[in-house]
Amino acid sequence: MVILLQIFLTGLLYIGPLVFAISTPNTNSLGSDVTILFQNDLLGASSPVVNSGALLLSNVSRTSALSACSELGESLWSPEQESSGSLKSSLDYLVYEGKYLASQEYQIAASGSQCRTLGFNATVHNVDCFGINDLPALCTHTAPLSNSTYQNTSSQWQVQVRSNNEYVTGFRDRVSFRFLGVQYASQPQRFTYSKLYQGNNGNVSALSYGSPCIQKGENGTEDCLFLNIWTPFLPANGSASKNGLKPVMFNIHGGNFSAGSGSDTSYDGGNLASRGDVVVVNINYRLTTLGFLALDDGVTNGNYGFADQIVALDWVQANIRSFGGDPDRITVMGQSAGASAVRALLASPKSIGKFAAAIPQSNVGGSNIASVDSLYHTIPEEVKISGNPILIATGCINATSHLECLRAYDAQALAELSTVANYFVVDGTYLTADELILNGSAPVAHVHLLMGFMRDDGAPFVTYPNTTESLSQSLTANGFPTDHIIASDDFPEPSGSNKTLDIFNVTSRVASNAEFQCVNLATVYAGVQHGLFKNVWFYEFNRSYALTGFSAGGLCDAPADAAHPNGNPDLEYFKCHGGELYYTFGTVLREGISLRDSNDLPFEQFVVDSWAAFGRNYDPNPDPGFLEVRGYVNTTAELKTAGLWEPVVRGNFTLREMQWPSLQMEFPYGPQCSVVGFPLDYFA
Repeated sequence: MVILLQIFLTGLLYIGPLVFAISTPNTNSLGSDVTILFQNDLLGASSPVVNSGALLLSNVSRTSALSACSELGESLWSPEQESSGSLKSSLDYLVYEGKYLASQEYQIAASGSQCRTLGFNATVHNVDCFGINDLPALCTHTAPLSNSTYQNTSSQWQVQVRSNNEYVTGFRDRVSFRFLGVQYASQPQRFTYSKLYQGNNGNVSALSYGSPCIQKGENGTEDCLFLNIWTPFLPANGSASKNGLKPVMFNIHGGNFSAGSGSDTSYDGGNLASRGDVVVVNINYRLTTLGFLALDDGVTNGNYGFADQIVALDWVQANIRSFGGDPDRITVMGQSAGASAVRALLASPKSIGKFAAAIPQSNVGGSNIASVDSLYHTIPEEVKISGNPILIATGCINATSHLECLRAYDAQALAELSTVANYFVVDGTYLTADELILNGSAPVAHVHLLMGFMRDDGAPFVTYPNTTESLSQSLTANGFPTDHIIASDDFPEPSGSNKTLDIFNVTSRVASNAEFQCVNLATVYAGVQHGLFKNVWFYEFNRSYALTGFSAGGLCDAPADAAHPNGNPDLEYFKCHGGELYYTFGTVLREGISLRDSNDLPFEQFVVDSWAAFGRNYDPNPDPGFLEVRGYVNTTAELKTAGLWEPVVRGNFTLREMQWPSLQMEFPYGPQCSVVGFPLDYFA
């Protein structure tokens, strides 16, 4: 009898790696938190380290540990299957973050009839089988890596979370739990404001992305208000202690408010969530005319896509605890139009107080078409510029009700019109002023701020001159005042052998200053002068990849040479709009992009570590202890070489030049910004 009992407690409780969950496990039935332990130093690169990892269960009995591992399609972790040293950094991190003491023992698989634990320095200990109840346990973690073209959503990797009054089924890959296509708002009637979606106690699938929103050339739908979540941690019963929750990084995609979606694989949040120990959320929101049209009827007031972003933020505040996120530590972030949305969130009375930090990357603002992203139209101005042309093009101009006529019009056809509405308006509710007021006379979200731009943000948005075109003609053709720019001597024309390239160089520099950089430098200057933000950090990227659609005819690609067939980033090339995204989300290898030299991966690691550090602590300098226990040696070495990233404060207007190695430098482009009409004190 004793022998049979011992077998029951030990040997028969070992379930091999081929056992699969019969039904989808959920964080209620498991009775345990589940954390993915995975170092993720290589951000998707193939190596023996990529095949390591474990699932951590919170304190459970021996029987419950085996049952939970089995439900997850795994078995108790065994050193015979994987070196115990592969888990050392993960276990050290649990101690660093205060989850367990260094003396903590973890239940692992038995060896024959001998029970075992894994303890300090990932050493295996033989223990009494009757003494290992109510210890955390380690399950194997055999889910594969995913990439931009492959993800395995089969039942073996699925997991269910109770959230928003329904059961949401997602899945895990090697680096994170993934919940894709989660509905945050029901489809609203066209040209009305969305409302929070409330679940109906059913089961919903979050195994694939939801439909993109209607946009030109894309097969989207009007039922498109979905978000995606990547998390390294799922709490038991949909709740966790405040100390156990992870910071949330809430991303708003770019695309000129007329294109894009939260399912863009450039923004995949898995690596950022895993390496940075944060929860990442990407959202859809209504685009183009369907998202931003305003009419002069007193009802159709525009900003519908912007309102969607705030509803998504409300959903995250209400439900992200179920996915391990802390609703009080939300960082809103976005690039290009997404950055312009973040800027509007800083100003909106509907969003102030709902987030703790912000990262606008390459906010659009200044001259020409860039002006409308940071300087908002009134509704009458919008009606004149886009509303009336849309009514004429659709034949609704003579309808008894313009609104009802447009509601009956084909949605895709609206997006395909030559004129669309795709910018914010002063509607009196979501936006009450025509810009973010930075002189201290109006409310601004008092949050932590990290912002910046690409060195050559404007290059993809200017035309390349023909062989007979002069600099003056190129500037005029691209909408810039010519005489005083040339006369200023602050935009000297290079004297290289390629005349057209020399002219393009100057024109793109003017565009970068006038449409991106100067307004953002002036924003920080005024914000710091008036104490509007809790702290401020600034950057300029001087190393990049060319984002699809923003390559300026190949000029944004690092030129190849014999030693660098994929491009040499140390040579001169244009560092163009969007060129930082693969770095900030850690998706270079995930997207199938080739590393160009031995510094590309360390630089990517450094960028991910900096962005995630800001999400965790509102400081882009990762804590040295964090880097040490995680084994992130390249970032540790970079900070020793380049020094700490300094905040912007009065009297020290400084930025981080994001290259390898990085460096700290004074705000650039002062004289040029004065010439293009947006001096440093523009808002002050």
